[in-house]
Amino acid sequence: MIERIWHGWTAPEDADEYERLLREEILPAFADTDNEGYRGARLLRRSDGDEVEFVTVLRFDDLDAVRAFVGEAYREAHVPPTAREVLSRYDDRAAHYEVREEREC
Repeated sequence: MIERIWHGWTAPEDADEYERLLREEILPAFADTDNEGYRGARLLRRSDGDEVEFVTVLRFDDLDAVRAFVGEAYREAHVPPTAREVLSRYDDRAAHYEVREEREC
């Protein structure tokens, strides 16, 4: 299992709009993409003074599934134009981690 982790930041006044975009447009579009190796997403949000940080965590079966989803340049961030309008800054690249253990209580 691979988790693709990416960070973006907004001004506080743009945070709700960006979260709406993620919840209603961007993340649902990922689920609608024909990729059997995509296993879902988590959205994290944190207020930090003058900014609001968002972390998206996308889960895939393996790196081949990531490549099938976003292409050979899979390390590059894929930020839709509507998101760029409300983000003040964002990571240019996504990080990919192997899930080595997962526990639930």
